[in-house]
Amino acid sequence: MAGKRIVIVGGGAAGFFAAITCAEAAPGADVTILEKTARPLSKVKISGGGRCNVTHACFDPVELSGHYPRGERELRGPFAAFQPRDTIEWFRRRGVEMYTLPDGCLFPVTDSSQTIIDCFLGAAKAAGVKLRCNAGVESVARQGDGFVLQLAGGETLACEKLMLATGGCRVPAMGALAVQLGHTLIAPVPSLFTFHVDAPWVHELAGIVVEPVQAEVAGTNLSQTGIVLFTHWGFSGPVILQLSAWGARELARREYRFPLVLNWLPGKTPEQLHDELEARRAMFPAKYVVNTPIAPLTARLWQALVLAAGVGAQTRWADLSRAMRHNLARQLVRSEFSVIGKTLNKDEFVTCGGVKLSEVHFKTMQSRLCPNLYFAGELLDMDGLTGGFNFQAAWTTGWLAGNAMAAEL
Repeated sequence: MAGKRIVIVGGGAAGFFAAITCAEAAPGADVTILEKTARPLSKVKISGGGRCNVTHACFDPVELSGHYPRGERELRGPFAAFQPRDTIEWFRRRGVEMYTLPDGCLFPVTDSSQTIIDCFLGAAKAAGVKLRCNAGVESVARQGDGFVLQLAGGETLACEKLMLATGGCRVPAMGALAVQLGHTLIAPVPSLFTFHVDAPWVHELAGIVVEPVQAEVAGTNLSQTGIVLFTHWGFSGPVILQLSAWGARELARREYRFPLVLNWLPGKTPEQLHDELEARRAMFPAKYVVNTPIAPLTARLWQALVLAAGVGAQTRWADLSRAMRHNLARQLVRSEFSVIGKTLNKDEFVTCGGVKLSEVHFKTMQSRLCPNLYFAGELLDMDGLTGGFNFQAAWTTGWLAGNAMAAEL
């Protein structure tokens, strides 16, 4: 083991997890993390609004892998080896306890991402991992069975094993090191983003949360059901983020301009809704339509939908014509909006794209093209939905790579 140097490029979630795993599995190994900024684990710091959604309480590997629009098939085996239950235990052994929200998201009991950062820094130091900040890597080349790295400032660094964990390729240049070693980079596009809608009445409802809502992109098979959040620019919330993740490439091809259809009452069939409108016309003939919402819609949302359907604020149920009933029913189950752009979900910075998955052994995370080269985390062309899934992929792939590098010393 003496003289064998392992370099991990990227001081984020995957990089630290791999470094700690490797150093603990091979005591005395020379493991170095190169972080190009002055602040390692910066994404961990801001994740979950500063609370850090560490993982998700989904303990079946097949079900868990279904939360990854890219990487579902490849991650089944890795999750059988290291999954959220293992993550929880890993942190517990290092003094970090978790709690679970009703939606399955797990957070440290301190509700502070600094707890996770302190855990990583402490575990890395205890295992003998060297951390070098402000150490950007400009280029890499093969040198025998190992590698030589050119650092910013002119320094060169040689190593026998190299792991790239530089994070999501928000721009192709972020995958340049992998390309220099012969790998294919799938063009990156954003995932997990919100939708801009040019509809003033939507903006006026900013802050309102509605559940359940079925959202679909017209003309595609993209459809999700869940929580929608009204914003000052359009729509957000879990269902929108999920739709953006599954449709990342399709929506990029459309340049983020597409028809969005929302069903505000997915639990009702068209026949049930028709009957309910007829019944209200009979029961409340003198009441204003805008003042008698259908459950579970809130009064404000109901009023907005009624007006958007062309039913006047002074219209009583007795005066609701057949045409107006048809328009209202359509508005309730098929509200159509023109999406005219996006805003990235700032706590996530998740991209779709990266190193081609078929070029990596997912039992060890070693390159199929370049011996002694390993990958972990979002540099790979895999990404998960919001809710702790992207971090779990980082922990799992980092754990596999760390153990594989230690075993081969």
